[in-house]
Amino acid sequence: MFELQGHRGARGLWPENTLSGFAHALELGVSGVELDCAVTRDGVVVVTHDPELNPDCTRDAHGQFLPDTGPPVVTLSYAELQRYDVGRLRPGSAYAARFPRQQPIDGERIPRLAEVLELVRTHGGGRVRVAIEIKTFPEQPALTPAADEFVQAVGRDLQLTGTAALVSVMAFDWRVLAATRRHMPQVATVALTEQQPGEDTVRLGSPQPSPWLGGVDPALFGNSVERLVQATGAGTWGPDHLDLDAARVQRAHALGLRVVPWTVNEPADIERLLGFNVDGMATDRPDVLRALLAKRGLELPAPAGAPPA
Repeated sequence: MFELQGHRGARGLWPENTLSGFAHALELGVSGVELDCAVTRDGVVVVTHDPELNPDCTRDAHGQFLPDTGPPVVTLSYAELQRYDVGRLRPGSAYAARFPRQQPIDGERIPRLAEVLELVRTHGGGRVRVAIEIKTFPEQPALTPAADEFVQAVGRDLQLTGTAALVSVMAFDWRVLAATRRHMPQVATVALTEQQPGEDTVRLGSPQPSPWLGGVDPALFGNSVERLVQATGAGTWGPDHLDLDAARVQRAHALGLRVVPWTVNEPADIERLLGFNVDGMATDRPDVLRALLAKRGLELPAPAGAPPA
């Protein structure tokens, strides 16, 4: 089945990376949810995209939006992190303008990874997968634990919740993929890439290999991103959808790779990528993707049962 992946739950419709957002995505009907992880000062793996608290979606204990970028998650205890509300977008922000249909859910806190995994295990019927992006930053190492420590912390939550078979680990920092192979060889991996100007993690043609590639030298693979991904041992390639064309998808498939691009929200982009025969998409608007898949007569993931209120 085509992998209909709700990005950060379904942040075009509900607050990103929150228990309510994931629950609503399951009820809508997705085959997978994508989420991002950080680790608190006391070693709790939590689900949040930004290594530092985002002022456009974070309010303090007094209900006020943070005036600027907040402290790094790694400097806060889990208890301290729970003081912040992430259930609403800052009015007038670019983020709010980008997602005008996002419904606020006041009182949402940054959840533990284990809570989200338990939600999906319990209410996903064994059909919904969880794509966990482990976010480390080779050029800003102080923002997170080292790759091995981070992967081991995630592994403990997979063991605790019995969800390893439902999970894939994704990373732009390919040191994470190597650490996952060492510590969780049973878990599927996804090699993420970005080749857009100013955000390039691959850096083909650079005099020195990109620090994001975990020591893999593109020159040894003919500067082929598809072959680089294959060399990581990942079974899936997760490129920025803007970097794809039909030929690249065909080359990846010829190497035995699945291709699941991110983050695809506009109907024209969805249609273009479906024409390339990608294997799935991560989207902030799984409702839109569902409608376009239905229009093509493709099988849709069944809505999951609603969790108790």
